[in-house]
Amino acid sequence: MSGLRSYHAGRVAEDLVARTYSDCGHLVCARRWRGRSGEIDLIARQGDMVVFVEVKHSATHAQAAESLSRGQMQRICRSAMEFLAGEPKGQDTECRFDLALVDGAGRIEILHNAFAA
Repeated sequence: MSGLRSYHAGRVAEDLVARTYSDCGHLVCARRWRGRSGEIDLIARQGDMVVFVEVKHSATHAQAAESLSRGQMQRICRSAMEFLAGEPKGQDTECRFDLALVDGAGRIEILHNAFAA
């Protein structure tokens, strides 16, 4: 897949996932949030909990899941800690890390608590 085509497919996948979270009652408060450590695809709130979402798009859910590396998880966790520093409860804010998988047909599978900080 060309770079531009891949970029647009990723944006569409993020849009689908953001809509899914909104439809489930989450408030999507940030998209492509960038801190010093890197970017977080989506940040949503469910009550007092902050949900950090990494969106992966590929032909199948399995291929999408396999594309998340340990390094990416560490970067997301560092970025999340930066985000939480601005929350009223800081690092004591309840949070979770979800992995949203989008296949080539646009089907979404969300893995709650997919990894931890």
